[in-house]
Amino acid sequence: MSKVTQTNSIENVVVIATEGYLNKDLGEEIQQIAQKHIDEGSKIFLINLKDSKIVNSIGASILIELIEQLQDIDGQLVFCDLAPIIEKTFKIMGLTKYCTVYPSQEEAIKELS
Repeated sequence: MSKVTQTNSIENVVVIATEGYLNKDLGEEIQQIAQKHIDEGSKIFLINLKDSKIVNSIGASILIELIEQLQDIDGQLVFCDLAPIIEKTFKIMGLTKYCTVYPSQEEAIKELS
């Protein structure tokens, strides 16, 4: 089952950790959680995909919508702990032109805070 396993804020960064297939359902769950935090004033989001090994086009397109929404408010979406196949997919789809990918959550937090 795909799901968001954890959401917390570290420094000024909202961390969303996932598990399972990043498809429409998981993408929408990420979007809803991010929207709640955006409404509360958050602008920087880190999605930890360590426990998600595969993504489909619908899941990726929802992330693109989130990137566009964050660009409108001068926000930022970054990723960490990507499986090689997901990193390759994100590159092909152009997500990495607008998002930074970090090897680990610790490195991402250090850079973003």
